[in-house]
Amino acid sequence: METMDSTPFDEKFHAVLFDLDGVLTPTALIHMRAWEEMFNEELAHREGQDPYTDEDYFAYVDGKPRYDGVRDFLASRGITLPEGDPSDVPDAETICGLGNRKNDLFNTVLARDGIQPYPGSRRWVDLLHERGVAMAVVSSSRNAAAVLDAAGMSEDFPVLVDGNRSKAENLSGKPAPDTYLRGADLLGVSAEQCVVVEDAVSGVRAGAAGGFGMVLGVNRGVGADRLREVGADRVVDDLDEMAEEMA
Repeated sequence: METMDSTPFDEKFHAVLFDLDGVLTPTALIHMRAWEEMFNEELAHREGQDPYTDEDYFAYVDGKPRYDGVRDFLASRGITLPEGDPSDVPDAETICGLGNRKNDLFNTVLARDGIQPYPGSRRWVDLLHERGVAMAVVSSSRNAAAVLDAAGMSEDFPVLVDGNRSKAENLSGKPAPDTYLRGADLLGVSAEQCVVVEDAVSGVRAGAAGGFGMVLGVNRGVGADRLREVGADRVVDDLDEMAEEMA
């Protein structure tokens, strides 16, 4: 396991900015299945297309705003669709229509099955609260508030920078650092005093581009070496490792 220097975490850093899906909650699994179902339904209507896979998710979709993920995956298959509009119905054959179709599938599974935070993440969040470290959630998802509610974590995070705020404030999505910088700003903490916690390549790149004090990668399947390659200062397999160091 990688180690930090001897300075206590809560003295070295004043805030932690968490991605949500795959970092605090295993919603990535729900997202992955919703993307898989949506894209494979779409590909089934097109000749010569191999099925969508988890490798496609990590390469083209993971961590990105929804419509960017649709656009980038389709481009990888040489498929071009009209952009459409966010108000498009889920049956529309547009970038926005497919994104909305995936969103409906995600919400169906979330409402049916619910979600629980990763135990290690829950433990570290509780310890950070005890030490007075400020916290925010920075997520590309427009469903982030619903996921936090379902996981019983809404009250843990006074600041939420999600897909809805990004749209309203015209913030560029990950891998641009804008949403993380906005989270730090809303907490009143400089980037140098913040830790960014991410499991996605695009999110780690965002943290690395923003001049943050540390980018902590959580390896939920991308691979530790890949997360380091794109800018993670440290990689753990579970945030319980951070809780153990602070306990």
